[in-house]
Amino acid sequence: MPAETPLDDAPAGPAVPAEAVAPLMRGITVLGRLTEAGGTLSPSGLERATGLARATVDRITSTLARMGYVRLDGRDVVLAPRLMELGNAYLAALRLPGLLAAPADALADELDESVSLAVGDRDGIRFIHQATRRRAMSLSFRIGDLLPAERTAPGPLFASEWTEEDWRGWRARRAADPDDRGFPAVPPREPGDTDGEFEARAAQARSDGWALDDELIEPGLVAVSVPVRSPGTGRIACVASVVSHTSRHTATDLRDTLLPRLRAAVADMERTLRDAPAARADAAPGGLAAWTGASKQELGREFVESLARGLTVLTAFGEGRAALTLTEVARATGLARATARRALITYEHLGLVVAGAARSGGGPVAVGPGPVGGPQRAFALTPRVLSLGFPLLSRTSLPRIAGPHLADLAARVHESASLAVLSGDEIQYTARAAADRVMSVDITVGTRLPATATSLGRVLLADPQTATRGYALLDEEWEEGLRSIAVPVHDRTGRIVAAANVALHAARRTAEECVRDILPELRATVERIEGEVAVAGRFVRVPLY
Repeated sequence: MPAETPLDDAPAGPAVPAEAVAPLMRGITVLGRLTEAGGTLSPSGLERATGLARATVDRITSTLARMGYVRLDGRDVVLAPRLMELGNAYLAALRLPGLLAAPADALADELDESVSLAVGDRDGIRFIHQATRRRAMSLSFRIGDLLPAERTAPGPLFASEWTEEDWRGWRARRAADPDDRGFPAVPPREPGDTDGEFEARAAQARSDGWALDDELIEPGLVAVSVPVRSPGTGRIACVASVVSHTSRHTATDLRDTLLPRLRAAVADMERTLRDAPAARADAAPGGLAAWTGASKQELGREFVESLARGLTVLTAFGEGRAALTLTEVARATGLARATARRALITYEHLGLVVAGAARSGGGPVAVGPGPVGGPQRAFALTPRVLSLGFPLLSRTSLPRIAGPHLADLAARVHESASLAVLSGDEIQYTARAAADRVMSVDITVGTRLPATATSLGRVLLADPQTATRGYALLDEEWEEGLRSIAVPVHDRTGRIVAAANVALHAARRTAEECVRDILPELRATVERIEGEVAVAGRFVRVPLY
């Protein structure tokens, strides 16, 4: 059985609705296959993996590239950080990561163990926050990873609220996928465990109010979990877990020594949820319909407008917009009601949105008034939205984000471009793109130089002249014949975290020409880097190295 993708895992019973948007379904399939393949596939590989015609693959990837969700890197199609805005929409609408990440991180620091938050996703669990410890033997789970409920500590707790229909679906999945091949984040299932064992664990979790994972995922991994309940309904909103290795704790030791502290932390989390003010709606994305129309005009048949418009529907959700009616989705995106309706029908079939009452972990849903009297259904995103590349991209570093943009810059100006961070009184180069010239600046990633002697360092040190101008120009001060110009790189909070520069031989451009010709290109490149950092860093930390 292939790894989980939204299209493969769509409900087997109902046929595809007549009003479903075929290009949108194909686009989701392409994103799913790219996710399965580790984020990179050639167009011919996508053709084989999806069964779509090559021309269709090319049009879909061209559209996704225009949206910034993939980049076309030579012969490969690569998932890009901006795709994370879809998962961000779910996490923002859910609110739990924003409210509970800080106490989860504090608990991890106190216990010196990994702490995770997970929500229920059908008959599995999906992580929405990870606070991991840096050790040789450490967790590799990522935000968005899906695990089978029966092989985790949170699973029995979520299963304690399952309906009989949920249990039937779980048994059917187990029978169809006896090795858990549909869960790429975990090793194949070991033979021997029975359905009855998990049913007993769920019953015990319902009675105890906590659950253990005693090496169920793989040997050596143990965890203890406690549910965080919604103040409005009393149902499980998410589950907090402390995860360790048997070299540090046995499962019994986790229960005896760390469970009391975990329970106290969960009580604090529940108070946080209870006392949290009502969500303030963040700004809905504006002008999306106009943007897709303009892109269609520019690219012609290479731009699949129905795919782009369908994907913009997911970004209509967010903080304070957890549940939206059709009218609200259309208003937020600028799409016609009929277009928004067909996209929502498609997503409901694929399990990416739910209408009416949400299942545990799927996000709050309310019913709003319809336009002609009577109720109108409200829709909410489900955790499956995180399956669209989010786990792979959630560990994207600043150098990986910057690398392709620096390469584009170097190709445009025909000079070398670099990224560096401050390390004490030195700078360290973390990304480089060399110019295609006989003579170019030759510095490798990892090189350290005195900060005061480089344009990159002067930006990072922010001396008065640099702060005023917004850039630093080094004119043959470090080495005769070498000129470089640098600007700061900010994270999503506005803090300077790195600097980017262009370096060249003085014979090719004067200092004035560097400011006139190179600086605007450099600033535009950094703006694109900062845009992707802002998306990638909304719910995860973007490493600087």
